[in-house]
Order: sequence, then C-alpha cells, then structure tokens
Amino acid sequence: MKAVVCRSPGELVLEDRPAPGAPPAGWALVAVSHVGICGTDYHIFEGKHPFLAYPRIMGHEVSGTVVETGEDVDLAVGEPVIINPYLACGKCIACRHGKPNCCVRIEVLGVHRDGAMAEQILVPAQNLYPANGLSLADAAAVEFLAIGAHGVRRARAEPGARTLVIGAGPIGLGAALFARIAGLDVSLLDMSTERLDFAKGELGFATLDGSQKAAAELVREATGGEGFDIVFDATGNTASVQSAFAHVAHGGTLVLVSVVKDDIVFSDPEFHKREMTLIGSRNALKVDFDHVAASIRNGAVPLAKLVTHRTTLAGTPRDLARWAHEKSGLIKAVIEVGS
Repeated sequence: MKAVVCRSPGELVLEDRPAPGAPPAGWALVAVSHVGICGTDYHIFEGKHPFLAYPRIMGHEVSGTVVETGEDVDLAVGEPVIINPYLACGKCIACRHGKPNCCVRIEVLGVHRDGAMAEQILVPAQNLYPANGLSLADAAAVEFLAIGAHGVRRARAEPGARTLVIGAGPIGLGAALFARIAGLDVSLLDMSTERLDFAKGELGFATLDGSQKAAAELVREATGGEGFDIVFDATGNTASVQSAFAHVAHGGTLVLVSVVKDDIVFSDPEFHKREMTLIGSRNALKVDFDHVAASIRNGAVPLAKLVTHRTTLAGTPRDLARWAHEKSGLIKAVIEVGS
C-alpha cells in the first residue's frame, strides 16, 4: 500500500509499505478515506514532539470503510466508520473507571504507533464508530472537534456562563463551538488578527485581540473587572496557560485543553482566594464523538468553513511541509486518501 512516512524531522516521503494483512480477533481492517492534519502532525514533521520514534506514519483524525473483520467483530464489511485513535489497554485504573482517554498505557495512532496517512489501517473494533449518515469527509473531522467538546463537558458549566476560549486555532474553535452549543456566552482571545477575523466574521464569535492590548486589560474591559466564569486555554503556550489563571472570576473554572511540556507556575494565594477550579482535559470519549457527530448532522457545526485546505496522499509530503510554515488562511487541512 501507499503510505506517507515521516522518516526523520523534516523528511516526509510517499513510500510503498506492506499492507496490514488480515485483522486478528476483535480488530478490523479499514480502507482509509480522509485524514485531517493536526498540529501534532506538524510538530512531528518539525521534530518538536518529545516522545516520538522515527520513522512514523502520522495521522489520527480519520474516517474510512471496513474492508475485513476479525472474529467477534459486530461491524459489516462496507460500513463507513469514524476512527477513535486512542488505543487503551482496558485494564489500568483509568480504563477501569471508564476513562480510556487517559489510559496509563495509551497508544495514539500516528504518534505512539503508525497512523492513517496510508491506504489501509488495522484498528480495534471498539475504536470504530459507525458514521450513521455522515459523509466520510465530515466523519474525519469528528476527532479534532471532540477534543473541544470533551473539555466543555468536563467544565460542567451552566448555560449563560461567561466564557473565554484562549487560542483560535482548530482546537480552540472546536471548544468555542461546543461551548456555544452548550449555551455558554463565548468570547475568543488570540494574538492573530486574521484568526480572530475568521472567528468573528465566519463563526459569529465575540473576540478579544491580544495584538492590540494586553490580555489582562482586554479581560477587565470585557467583564467589568470580574473575570470569566469559565476559561479554556487551547494555545499550547506556557506563558498563556500561566496568565490564564488571572482571567478567571472568583468561583470560576480554568480548563486546560492544550498541553505544554513545561511546569506551570501560579500564585497559590490568588488561586485559593478565588476558590478556582482547575481541570485538565485529555483526548475524548465515545460520548464526545457521538455528540460531535450529532451536532454535525443537525447543522450546528459549520464544517464547510472550517476545512480550508485539501490535498491527496501523493501531495501530502509537499503540502504538509508547506503548510507547516504558511499558516495564512489555514484552519483545517484534510487529506483525501480514498475515492
């Protein structure tokens, strides 16, 4: 089969790889249809991922069609599916508590093991969700939106809560969209005027432009000095995460959707004075995938506006390398693998 392989940082090639072969019991062979390109993929290409072994086939935002099933698999050949790329052990404390998204021994397709920038892939059947009427192009967008939807669900906010999403990239936009679907009053903060213009003009969000004023001043102006009830940080930036604590109202909640490799330092007196809640949010669960898929079906998610760039499997080595540096106008890029 054809596969796009990141042999080493900065080296991305289209190769012939052995086909995966027949699926074992409990697994299915999937013909890949569409693959979203994630910020993680750009980091892998640029050599910025701290826990990755090269060479690697990337790709974890995936849709496809079941080609063959192993024993004890309740999926029909030809079934269009959404792939949940978080492979959990099923035995650790997180898995036993119904949280396979933070499994102790989790393996993410395209990161810890080879992913879906290829014509076929083997996947545990429990990680395949029937698309149920979603187009395969739309089905590939479910995973990246589920990250934000999971963070919103973790926040447990009441409708109408004054909410700030920091970071207007794909994950931040997903969090903002699902916060709005949950009935929250959402504003977006970013340093990029271009991204904020998109969020306001195309998606209808209130925006705070961090390139014009200090974030603390913008937050004071937007909230009358009270701060936001709920703050989501989706920047992956250490300084942004640390400053986000000060944007939270007394009694409010900070949700860390993004992750940074550095230690996070904050003022404990301020944290306690506000009786703030701090929540980590990692990956997503089936309930989040289901919520996202339903929201796409009912028209609540404007996917046609979010997917701005497209390429083919053969074009990926060239285009992914270019998009890693040329960000203007780029929200979400998708690889069209199958017909």
